[in-house]
Amino acid sequence: MKKIVTNKDRKTENEELKIQLARALADYDNLRKRTEREKKEFEKLANLRLLVKLLPVLDILRKAQCHLKDPGVEMTIKQFEETLATEGLEEMKVKPGDTFDPEIHEAVEKVVNNKDRGKIIEVVSPGWRFKEGPVIRHTKVRVYGPSANGKEKKLEREMQRGDYV
Repeated sequence: MKKIVTNKDRKTENEELKIQLARALADYDNLRKRTEREKKEFEKLANLRLLVKLLPVLDILRKAQCHLKDPGVEMTIKQFEETLATEGLEEMKVKPGDTFDPEIHEAVEKVVNNKDRGKIIEVVSPGWRFKEGPVIRHTKVRVYGPSANGKEKKLEREMQRGDYV
């Protein structure tokens, strides 16, 4: 026996197909957006890795400029810094006398001074961060710290004697 298809059945089937099509289009749109986000994140990560590798080159150029005072090197440094800025990086401004913050500073040396404890003595190497984001290289600083406790003093004596390996 032949099944009779009514207009009501066709409308219901059409509505179901429309809903399925809408879901498929929404899924496709979400996939496209997610793929774009992942692509941008990948590019950002690749750029970050390259920028981190280039920062020591900038440090060397700056040290060379201190001795050479060459206008060509100065132009190169300026262009290098502008390029970093266009990529969203900024140098963290730290100066002697600022308070040490382990979130943005890395202490490379501690000088005993209980009075100025926690104050930065000297900036050894500049730090860099994204303008609105994480630190990618901490500022290396010399900092005032407390006098050594008993264990630290013993360790220092052992190191001076050569007992510490």
